[in-house]
Amino acid sequence: MNLPSKMTGVVLPGNSTVEFREYPVPTPGHGQVLLKMRASSICGSDIRAIYREHLGKGPEGYNGVIAGHEPSGEVVAVGDGCKARQVGDRVVIYHISGCGCCPDCLHGYQISCHNPAHRKAYGWQRDGGHAEYLLAEEVDCVPLPDNLTFVDGAFMACGFGTAWECITRMNVSGRDRLLITGLGPVGLAAAQLAKVLGVTEIIGADLSLGRLAFVKSLEFKKGVPLVDHVIQSDAGALSAIKELTKGAGCEASIDCSGAAPARLLALKGTRQWGRCGFVGEGGKVEFDVSPFLIHEQITLFGSWVTSVKHLSDLAEILGRHDVHPEATVGAKLPLSEAAQAYQIADQAQEGKTVIVFE
Repeated sequence: MNLPSKMTGVVLPGNSTVEFREYPVPTPGHGQVLLKMRASSICGSDIRAIYREHLGKGPEGYNGVIAGHEPSGEVVAVGDGCKARQVGDRVVIYHISGCGCCPDCLHGYQISCHNPAHRKAYGWQRDGGHAEYLLAEEVDCVPLPDNLTFVDGAFMACGFGTAWECITRMNVSGRDRLLITGLGPVGLAAAQLAKVLGVTEIIGADLSLGRLAFVKSLEFKKGVPLVDHVIQSDAGALSAIKELTKGAGCEASIDCSGAAPARLLALKGTRQWGRCGFVGEGGKVEFDVSPFLIHEQITLFGSWVTSVKHLSDLAEILGRHDVHPEATVGAKLPLSEAAQAYQIADQAQEGKTVIVFE
């Protein structure tokens, strides 16, 4: 395949702006592959910690690289030493490269790599997917089933992987009613994945009227709503949850917002002996531990992204069930309209925003 010598990439200087820069198309080294980007979505953490202003340090420190940590694409070149990936492979990128040697990396959780000199997230500390080509480590590539789209793949790596990790750690199944607070992309991912696991009743809560209207329009399968009960996260939200559950609350809950009131609502809306998960990044929460956690015998989970193995499991399960994360998309725009894509994502009124490539 004849590759161009130059490509356009998107950089986020802060102050809610986008810059386009020209880069040489990379050449894969030992154990690396070059991907032609097909889809690269925008994550809420990109907005919170990079696009508006550079807030992050450590794992969230932005190093002025090409943005985009949710890439999916096609292998167009492989370097020496590659063992599995071949030209033409369709892949999702696990969005953090690690040292490969620490306990977390050995279990596939590069998100928690213990070696800061080697832990580099795509789009944060190494070039990401908002460019025509991406240089990736072969070990970070997860095969994308043929019946799933590249947009499905882009949504998987971070948002769907994060939801998948938490709800599977909590053993969510058809025996549970699930409460989701925060109906942004990760909340919608949690709903879709819970339905795959057999959950038949989902209660979703959010402050945004735009999001609530969008969620009401979504179906899991034809004639089956994605979220069964959609409520506004106002002063009456807890009463509504209790009424829908005959006073008991939900067996499992997950907060995907990172907002203190929503986290508290998730906890208070959890049934006695239930499970509550926090995956929304940032912020703080304060609550009376004894009445809301200890006396209710609730198990509280903190969950951060997923592992390479679990991402691979997720891709296989979505392919087998023919379930498409792309169903939660809000807007698709080309790379040339990346500035508008970030503006739409910053408004956070509907589904997930993704940059798509021909």
